[in-house]
This record gives sequence, C-alpha cells and structure tokens, in this order.
Amino acid sequence: MADSITGILRTLNQLLTAGIAITAFSLLIYALSFNLRDRVTRSFATILACVVIVSVGDALSSVAATNAIREMWLRMEWIGITFLPAAYLHFSDAVLTTTGRPSRGRRRLAVRLSYLVSFGFLLTLPFSLLVGHLVSGGRPAPHLQRTWLTTIFTVYYLLLSAIAWVNLVRAYRRTVTTTSRRRMGYLLIGSLAPTLGSFPYLLFGSEFARQHAFIFWSTAAISNVIVSFLLILMAYAVAFFGVPWPDRVVKRRLAKWILRGPVTASTVLAVTTIARRAGERFGMPYNAAVPFLMVGTLLLLQHLITLTAPLWERLLLIGNDRKDIERLQAIEERLFTSGDIRQLLEAILAAVCDRLQTNQAFIVTLAPSGLETLVTIGDISYLEKEDLTSYILTQTKVNHDNSYFEWGGFWLFPLYTQNAAEVQLLGLMGTKRPLNEHLDSEQAQALRLLSQRAALVLEDRYLQSQVFSSLEALSPQMEWLQRLRALARYDSGAPLTPTEVINSAMPAESMARWVKEALTHYWGGPRLSRNPLIRLQVVQQALNEHGDNPTNALRAILRRAIDQVRPEGERRFTAEWILYNILEMKFMEGKSVREVAKRLALSEADLYRKQRVAIEEVARAILEMEKQVTAEKQNSSDKAHSSF
Repeated sequence: MADSITGILRTLNQLLTAGIAITAFSLLIYALSFNLRDRVTRSFATILACVVIVSVGDALSSVAATNAIREMWLRMEWIGITFLPAAYLHFSDAVLTTTGRPSRGRRRLAVRLSYLVSFGFLLTLPFSLLVGHLVSGGRPAPHLQRTWLTTIFTVYYLLLSAIAWVNLVRAYRRTVTTTSRRRMGYLLIGSLAPTLGSFPYLLFGSEFARQHAFIFWSTAAISNVIVSFLLILMAYAVAFFGVPWPDRVVKRRLAKWILRGPVTASTVLAVTTIARRAGERFGMPYNAAVPFLMVGTLLLLQHLITLTAPLWERLLLIGNDRKDIERLQAIEERLFTSGDIRQLLEAILAAVCDRLQTNQAFIVTLAPSGLETLVTIGDISYLEKEDLTSYILTQTKVNHDNSYFEWGGFWLFPLYTQNAAEVQLLGLMGTKRPLNEHLDSEQAQALRLLSQRAALVLEDRYLQSQVFSSLEALSPQMEWLQRLRALARYDSGAPLTPTEVINSAMPAESMARWVKEALTHYWGGPRLSRNPLIRLQVVQQALNEHGDNPTNALRAILRRAIDQVRPEGERRFTAEWILYNILEMKFMEGKSVREVAKRLALSEADLYRKQRVAIEEVARAILEMEKQVTAEKQNSSDKAHSSF
C-alpha cells in the first residue's frame, strides 16, 4: 500500500515538475518579448532559464529508457543548479539598484565572482567531482552520487541565497508607496521559488531521503506546487519594472499569457499523461483516446478562457477603474473607422440610386482646400471641374432654405449638422437627375430621409476626427507621464526631468506627422495649438519674442524651417524650387491640391509624394534647430559649473 502511494506521489511529482518547466519557459518567453531592456527583467530571465534547465532535466530523466540517457539528463539538470545561486544574487542586486541604491562596486564585484565560482563548479561536472556517477537503484529515485564537493556547493548555494534574500529585504524597506511596497512584498515571497525548487535535488543520495521516501516525495510534490505559484507571483511583480504601460495593461497581458500558455499546456500534458498511463495499466500500450483528449482539452480550455475573460478582467484587473475602462471599451467597439464610414455612405448612395433608378451619385464633404470626394457611384469626371467648389457653395447659400436644388443634370442635397446648436454645412449628396422627371412628394421624402442619414454619418465622422486630434495631441504627454510613472514605481527619487522624457518620447519618425498637422492648421486650429511640437525647446525659447503665445511661437518656427528649405535667389517655378513652392502655395497661401498641381505642372499623385518630401525637410530643419538650442544650453550649463 505504501509503495502504491509512493508511486502515485512520484507520478504526481513528475507532472508537477513538467508543469514547472512549462511555466518557467512560458514566463521566460514573456520576459524576453516585452521588457528585456530592463536590468531586473534580464536577471529574472537568467533565473527562469536556470529553472527551465533544472525542471526539463528532472522531467526527462524520470522517463529515460536507459541509465546512460538518465545520467545525461541528470547532469544537464546540474547546469541549471550550478548557476542558479549566482543568478539569484544578480537579480537581488538589480532590484536593490532599481529602488535607488546602486552598487558602489562591492555588490557588482560579488555578482561577478559568484558567476565565476559557479562556472568553476560547472567545470568539475564532467569529471564527476561535483556529483558522482549514477546510482540506478538508489532510493528514493535514481540519482547522481554525492561527493565532498556536493557538500561544499550546498553551503555555497545556501550562502548566496541568504545574501540575495538580505538584498531583497533591503529593497523592500526602501519602497515608500503602498502599491510598490505590496509588489515588492510579492517579489520577496516569490523569490523563494528558485531555492525551494532546486534545493530538494541537493538531498538526493542523503540518508534522510533513503530512509523516508514517502516523506521525501510528499515534500517534493508540495514544494513543486508552491514553486509554481511563487514563480507566477515573482513574474507578476517583475512585470511592472521599467514598463511605461498602465497597471491594468500589464496585468491583463500577463494573465492572458499565463492562462493560454502554462495553464493550458500543463493541463493538456497532465490529461494526456494520465490517459496514456491508464491505458498501459489496463493492457493498452497505445490508447487511441489520447489524441482526441489532447485536442479536446486544448480547444475546451481556449474556449473557456475566451468566454470568461471579460468576467475575470472586470473582477480581478480593473478594480475601481471599472467604469472608465468600460467606457473606453464601448468606444472601441462602437467606433467607426474610415472604411466603416465609407461602407455606410456607399449603402446610402446605393439606396438613392435604387430609388431614382440612376447610376451616378456622389457624396462630398468640406475640407480646408475645398470639397473632398468621399464616395462615388458611376462616372466622376464631372467633379473635376475647377469652379465646382465655389459654384456649389454659392448655390448652397442661395438655396439654404430648400432641401435640395438642381445643378446641371444633378439634384444636390446639402448635408447639415443634425444635433449641434449651430447649423453647419458638412457636405453634399448629389444624384443624377432622370431626364424630364421631377421629384414627387414620396420620392422627395425618401431622399430627404436618406440625406439626413448621410448627414448623421458625416457629423459622426467630424466628431471622431476631433477626438482623434485630441488623442494625438495628448499622446506625447501621456507617454511622458507613463515613462515618469515607470521610473518612479520603486524609486521615488528617480533623476528624470520632464525635458529628458519629452525628448525621448519625440522620435524622429513622428516629427514629420506632427509637422504636417501643424502646417495643415497653420492659420489656426487645434492641430497647431495642441501640437506636441510646442514642447520643443526651440519653440519655448521663441515664446519671449511672441508674447508668450505658444501658437505664434510654433508658427514662427515653422516659417523659419520653411525658409531654410527655400533655395537661394529669386523665387521661380523650376524643379529646384518645387519643395518650397509646394509648402508656400499649399500651406501658406491655402491653395487647393488641384490648383497647386496645375500651377506646378504635376499630377496629384506626384504632388503628394513631393509634399511628403517637403514636410520631411521641414521636420529635419526643426530637429537641427532643436539640437542647436540643446547644445547651447548644455554649453551654458558647463560654463556655469566651471565658474564655480
């Protein structure tokens, strides 16, 4: 009876060891994917790599077919055990440094010496000095024979673990805020996982393990369960180091990965292993149900995770911010993209064409450069007339009180705002007028209803564009706050100034986009007044010259950058002047794309390509001005320091 229970415990221990290997490997992939630039995460990844080696070696040695293969896996297991105490000390040093207590040389030297000593122990492994040869019939399980060096390594292992624990306790005491202190406590508790997970292997071959096999396997099984939990707890605490994301994003990402990764994989492995061994016990070496159980368990778990995700996210991750998050999720689900708006307008135009039995219709909207075509059905050559914009807008003002008016062979329906206090023209819906036919009351009512629907779509499009503009203007500030929050999570005295963060949050590839938005609203608009470029030092320096008005200061810097693109000499309409002429005519003079293209003898597609190059040149000029201002401030600061 005792042997049967011991056998069950050994099987359970094998499954738990494999689960630890899966969990450690999954967390290692997570750490390598998201935050490898942080020192704490890199050292934690080293610990996970050691745990993976130990767990894989133990799991494969327990099912090895021959003693030679078993000994090979057991020796590989000791590679992870050898480097684990050094990695543990390295991790504790990185955590303590993050809390604002950098090494003065002693801790760094201790970490390097520990890796060197671990490597020295590893060199003795092939010569059977660290551990001896395989004891195939040993109790409680086949193991490598202990040697005098094994005892020395055990002392070394415990000594480094104790030093690492002291470092983590010091880091815990240095935290101030409630949240950081709580997570540092999680890290302190979770850091027991490497020690608890590897120390039982140091007991193989001891007198206690031989005499009390049941107690040994029971303790090992309980230890493996605790280690799995502690590894996840440790990974949860480490996931917040150095990342600029909000806490809910970190929690959700880690939770989904744990459920879809180690939980699913470990469960599938346990089900298939139990099914296979049950089949062997009843005389069926190959159980045909194993593949079906594997696939079924995998699909069922993935389906359950998908179904329950909204519930556990609301209960466990969101907390007091539930209403704000639900509002953001609702916006994301109900948001109309440009493609969605185009499809809806196409459906409205199709209904109009079906109603009038015509094959030509269009919807245009007002843009800074004139009318912009959104959706068309049939031939659109009639929209290429140069005087279309001014003529239609004039007719719209004249026929303001009418629901529609005629223009050539078309009926035009002005589209006004529906819900705003002030009536505003959003665009026009036009449809080909059938020959010798007038609208009767029923058709007029149907088309009026369809035009109202189109107006609602355009109004929603306009409101969403304002939301997007606000978000784009807030993005650099939100990134700055997230970076500052990430650095201050565990170190309240993090030496990070707003200027340094803003510069790091303003990459060169974003400059062109912000310059284009500022030029689009050069003569006034939210994309100029709320532009991230206002935070540049060169703009801040120009405030005194423009009455502390950020908009005027940014406008002056844009003008100066455009002048740097201008070639020398008198302005001409030649190839070398194309970039400057595009900037001057399109943004300074406010001419339409069609007018600029005609004046410069370019196609509209070619004009857009050259406009992109011109904007990049302006962005490059602003970056050069910013670097020059930064260098001047640095030189002034150096001179001030040297004077003391």
